[in-house]
Amino acid sequence: MSVANDRPLALSLAALRLSTGAFFLIWALEKILAPEIARRVFETFYFSSPPDGLLLAIGVLQGLVILAFMAGLFRFWTYGALLIMHSVSVFASAPRLLDPFTPPNHLFWAAVPLLALLAVLFFLRERDTMLVLKRPAASSSSAL
Repeated sequence: MSVANDRPLALSLAALRLSTGAFFLIWALEKILAPEIARRVFETFYFSSPPDGLLLAIGVLQGLVILAFMAGLFRFWTYGALLIMHSVSVFASAPRLLDPFTPPNHLFWAAVPLLALLAVLFFLRERDTMLVLKRPAASSSSAL
């Protein structure tokens, strides 16, 4: 594919990365700003009741990974981390996915195309070149 043909793809991938990152950032911020809501999610889907300090730590760590993802940094690791985190979330909600006609379970199906989107972003991460932060290139000259 030529560089000219890559521009629409790069723009599309950037739009998907940034909007997906914004979506996930809400969930990270919830752990920091509304731990009682996050705790109920953990109790319902992960059968645990983490203390506020642990939720804060998880939220901060997730937030940092998400911001790096949105910036296009460390793509293998950040894109992969979001794919794994969301896979765990989808797996945890599997009983609701298998019973879509009991309200509000059909809303959980929104997670399925998002999982596919994260897989696409992971597989096309090297083509996701627009609106990314670049790490400084290593100097080609050697020190004497």
